Amino acid sequence: MLKKSLVAILCAISGSFAVADAPPQRAASRGELLYQTHCIACHDANIHWRDKAQAGDWDSLRAQVRRWQEVGGLRWNDEDIAEVARYLNAQHYRYPTPD
Repeated sequence: MLKKSLVAILCAISGSFAVADAPPQRAASRGELLYQTHCIACHDANIHWRDKAQAGDWDSLRAQVRRWQEVGGLRWNDEDIAEVARYLNAQHYRYPTPD
């Protein structure tokens, strides 16, 4: 009990209560990190909502991710491609995915 009280006093003195009340940060997925690192410079959110969308379902979304990583010379493996496709699907498309 004394230890908890001491921690509370130290937090109050340092003003850390504001940090403790902040909402927890969500960890980025691998797909999100890959997309943010390699794709976002050319592909902002508008590209995913344009009238002439290249992806119309889950399979074509994966195909587009595969295509563009090849154009970019990224050498992603199948799992990297799937992770980026999952991220984009969750953020923009909401296509049904196979189990």
